[in-house]
Amino acid sequence: MLPTILLQSRGAGAFVIGLLFFLLYLGMVVWTYRDAKRNSSHPAFLWAVVVFLAPLLGLVLYLILGRGS
Repeated sequence: MLPTILLQSRGAGAFVIGLLFFLLYLGMVVWTYRDAKRNSSHPAFLWAVVVFLAPLLGLVLYLILGRGS
């Protein structure tokens, strides 16, 4: 019975890590939207879509091109 419990705990750990990455991903999208509403002349919704579709590249592009312009 012990190996079954160990396998289940590894699956739960992977689920928790995956959930944390998903929450970080959603947090980046929400932060970009809110920040773009305050600091960008471009539509905030479009920047949020860019970060949603390409998270790291979209965030870098927003920070370079979208913020303060």
